[in-house]
Amino acid sequence: MRASIPALVLASTAAHADTLHRFALIAGNDTGGSDTRPLSYARDDARKMHDLLTRLGGVAPADAKLLLDDDAKDFLAALAELEQRARAAQARGERTALFVYYSGHAKDGALRLGASQLAFDALKRRLADAPVDIRIAILDSCRSGALTRTKGARKAPAFDVESGAARDARGVVILTSSAADEDSQESDALGGSYFSHHLASGLLGDADRSGDGRVTLFEAYSHAYARTVADTADSSAGPQHPTFSYDLAGNGDLVLTDLRASAEGLVVPGNAPAGSYYFVDPGGLVVAELDKTADTERRVALAPGTYRVKRRLSDRLRIGDVEVARGRTTILQEPRFQDAPFSDDPVKGAMLDKGAWWTFGLTGGYQSFFDAQTRQSLFLSVPLFGAEAELHDYFRRDWVWGFDAALGGTNSVLALPTLEGPTYRYSMVNVGTSLTAEWPVGRVAPFVGVRVAYLIMGRKFDDAAFPDQRYAMVSPGLATGARFQITRRLNLTARSRLQYLQYTVDAQRSLGFWELAALLTYEP
Repeated sequence: MRASIPALVLASTAAHADTLHRFALIAGNDTGGSDTRPLSYARDDARKMHDLLTRLGGVAPADAKLLLDDDAKDFLAALAELEQRARAAQARGERTALFVYYSGHAKDGALRLGASQLAFDALKRRLADAPVDIRIAILDSCRSGALTRTKGARKAPAFDVESGAARDARGVVILTSSAADEDSQESDALGGSYFSHHLASGLLGDADRSGDGRVTLFEAYSHAYARTVADTADSSAGPQHPTFSYDLAGNGDLVLTDLRASAEGLVVPGNAPAGSYYFVDPGGLVVAELDKTADTERRVALAPGTYRVKRRLSDRLRIGDVEVARGRTTILQEPRFQDAPFSDDPVKGAMLDKGAWWTFGLTGGYQSFFDAQTRQSLFLSVPLFGAEAELHDYFRRDWVWGFDAALGGTNSVLALPTLEGPTYRYSMVNVGTSLTAEWPVGRVAPFVGVRVAYLIMGRKFDDAAFPDQRYAMVSPGLATGARFQITRRLNLTARSRLQYLQYTVDAQRSLGFWELAALLTYEP
């Protein structure tokens, strides 16, 4: 089915004097209440969309709200704040646009934000009444097509776009990831939902059919529809059909991202071979795809970083690495790539598909007790050096079970009341296990968790007249920090710990100590 759809232009300042002041509310929630199973990638999808809209979609960072695992009350409060800003912009004579993106659960006619709900009808009324010229809602959730069912819902990927001026365009556009009776599916292979992945890949350049460096509503929706249906056709849940609805006045084609908004990015030159190119981040996930035809130059607006590029041939892969530099356009040099067997395929979630995985590393740090008297005469402050092993994604995704052992020591003099005490060697053995949860954001993964340690502290005197001393105990504590991905297999972690112990030798004393450490880990 084909329908004639009036649309609008959200163009860059260079392209149109009639620019729009754009605002964006992006929300991702992995939980949807006690009667739903947690999602794995809703928050990740929201982070990607926030980056896209602020980097390429003409939305200033100050005009974008990113909500992660917030409830319906927070969602509506953030929407009200953006509406207030839009109202102020209109008072200054500016035309305005509002993007609303949601990735998460939906059930029984409502978005499910944790234990809270936001009814589809209430959201539609809020969008209709928003004090902005153009409202664009993108919903990636199960049965989200119910939101478009009452008006203009289409499963067909193609629709005609009338050209013309966009100066007076006003109205609402709603895109959903699935029909009213379909589930929206996630993919471990893609590290996100099918719909949001293909929409994001399209907005990065794969959907730019005209080659003008801008991705329009028509191009983005058609691309996301076709790729989502194709990827889910053989899934156990069945094919997933994105839908759209519109209620617009005015003509033109709605531009969602401008690939020329940033000087940085990757250009696949016209003389590069035709085919499907995949761009893989250091974590092993496909961040963008590109279908290239012969003698056609294509641009992918990748953020600065190192990517592995793959093109699939009939009997092998052609693989190479490319560095997208900040502030510069990088030209893909495929002749420098190497051929490899299919078994070396780095795309489609090579790290995630294998389930639980190990890292091993070396650590260096420092430990000290909070109580001044304790750290001066009883348990001294010492540097620590050790080794650690971490089991990732064993209990659930982004949980890390760690095992660590460290040694430390220093020389000191025992303080006596009337004379100079003997010298001794103070040593510390610190063995523990921890369970932490990570929240990856690009190459950075903050974490927090708990730890239980077994400590052995000892004194070995130089003078044999003094017997050696040793004290051992169990110490619970907390751990927090952040992991930084250096390469695909190498990570640097900055970590702090707070630990507690009960000292019972000569008195009952509750003691606490802290540790700061850096950990360099490698994934085999």
